Amino acid sequence: MAKKQMKVTLVRSMFGTGARHQACVRGLGLRRLHHSVLVEDSAATRGMVRKVAYMVKCEEVA
Repeated sequence: MAKKQMKVTLVRSMFGTGARHQACVRGLGLRRLHHSVLVEDSAATRGMVRKVAYMVKCEEVA
């Protein structure tokens, strides 16, 4: 059975944000504006997305 995934896209610049928020964005694997990655849908990644929700867009991948 395949693990559930979600697509996360950086829609706002990291410039001017705190170091912890930048670390969350880097931890998700996002590198630049409008960059998208597929990440595993787990409690850890959901927490990271929730912390930087104002900077990213998250979609469920079926």
